[in-house]
Amino acid sequence: MSARYVQPLRILVQFCFLACMIWLGILFFQFVSSISSGGAASLVERPPGIEGFLPISGLLGLSAWIKGAGFNAIHPAAVVLFLTIIAVSLLLRRSFCSWICPVATVSELAWKGGFRIFRRNLSLPRPLDLVLRGLKYLLLAFFVYSIVIAMPAEALRGFILSDYHKIADIRLLDFFLHISPAALGIILFLVALSFPLRNPFCRYLCPYGALLGLAALISPVRVTRDNERCVSCGVCSQVCPSHIDVMRKRSVVTAECIGCWRCVSHCRFNEALSMRFAGRFLIPGALFAALVVLVFWGGSLLGKATGHWQTSISIGEYQRLLQR
Repeated sequence: MSARYVQPLRILVQFCFLACMIWLGILFFQFVSSISSGGAASLVERPPGIEGFLPISGLLGLSAWIKGAGFNAIHPAAVVLFLTIIAVSLLLRRSFCSWICPVATVSELAWKGGFRIFRRNLSLPRPLDLVLRGLKYLLLAFFVYSIVIAMPAEALRGFILSDYHKIADIRLLDFFLHISPAALGIILFLVALSFPLRNPFCRYLCPYGALLGLAALISPVRVTRDNERCVSCGVCSQVCPSHIDVMRKRSVVTAECIGCWRCVSHCRFNEALSMRFAGRFLIPGALFAALVVLVFWGGSLLGKATGHWQTSISIGEYQRLLQR
């Protein structure tokens, strides 16, 4: 069966997750509105999944847990989802970026729209591209040093239990509801930049993507090229959103591969490219898609089953913090 069906399937998964995340945002807004009303409005249950938008809290909680300061009971779902997303990358490359992440979904819509308008996407000169790609690793190094290395267990525990951290989710909502002109300008600039360039934020500025890319380097699943079948047409390299020269690689082992299957789906010679486990066992696109969804969903189920999902913050505590 042709791998061309994988792209419509991936886009369907992307939009399903995007719709779920928008729904989570709406529920969380309703929750904050209900507790801010002081009882005037009926209480809406807080959706724990909103903590997926708090990766720094997830890193704080993981570092504290490793250092013996206990599990992050303030935002436990942030830790669970942080670990789940790393697990997805360890098993299935950076597929979180190309199948689930809402930022990457919007960015992909933009550069595909740019391609339809301008009939091409631009590529930066290789030296400049290499320098800019290093920015996301510098940002990752900053967060890892500041949180994992420099902060002792007691400092981590103190910050996790601080009033500031307790309402990190509400602060994030407030950031978007009352966004400053400068922040709005930066976001609009990055969106506009995504029309001529493919995934500029993901490629150059996302420290989360940098971490997932490093984790994906040891993933046993990777795109593999059959030298005997390949006719060196170069289409695979042209369609790659990460600008990987797939045509000249026997096996794609790079932190930039986001597991999107575009190269495999657009291969003009049947099965010259395929996704394989350990370079040997063929992985059908439907199985890959199912694994991405099941591993991600399974992480949240595991978090619920182990009691690491619902925040320990009471409604009264939320109301106290909001009044302050």
